[in-house]
Amino acid sequence: MPVLTYALIAINVMAFILQMSSGKLEKQLALWSPAVADGQLYRLVTSAFLHYGAAHLLLNMWALYIVGPPLEIWLGRLRFGALYALSGLGGSVLVYLLAPLNVATAGASGAIFGLFGATFVVSKRLALDVRWVGAVIAINLVFTFVVPAVSSQLISWQGHVGGLVTGGLVGAAYVYPPRERRNVIQVAATVMVLVVSAALIWWRTAGLLAEFAV
Repeated sequence: MPVLTYALIAINVMAFILQMSSGKLEKQLALWSPAVADGQLYRLVTSAFLHYGAAHLLLNMWALYIVGPPLEIWLGRLRFGALYALSGLGGSVLVYLLAPLNVATAGASGAIFGLFGATFVVSKRLALDVRWVGAVIAINLVFTFVVPAVSSQLISWQGHVGGLVTGGLVGAAYVYPPRERRNVIQVAATVMVLVVSAALIWWRTAGLLAEFAV
């Protein structure tokens, strides 16, 4: 039973209900770089549980419902949870580094793209057919870069790419090491992603504070 996948869906839905009932949550919890630089680091995490409208939520939760269960079964709940969290953080960090300062972002897309990347890697490791997930990734990347160019809809390519790369790397670190050193390498990879993320956040914050001071 993929309990963690269903729990994450429930948490996202409950967060959306709270968001709709209170007009303040988006301003307080969405990822807005100036606020993060001002010390509100929690936005790097809380933004992954907010969504801009029901369609945004439904698309992300449908993707989580499809790719989450098999990945949770393959990796186990602990590793799957770490993968989801690190992918979401990776997406938020790239948004913080590259997104325009006048744009606030939200959504579980970074974590979802991380699951896409990890599914591709794990499927290859298990010698499964990866064409379907490759097609899903390609289609979603096309939408990521094309849709904002042809409509007023805002899609954070930074969050998608950051989550995809982080999820792929973490997934590889979780399934490719030899059995006798697997746990050590998995823990080391998890810690390394956290350390690199912290370093990038510190570097970006220092740059923004210097820019604001000028």
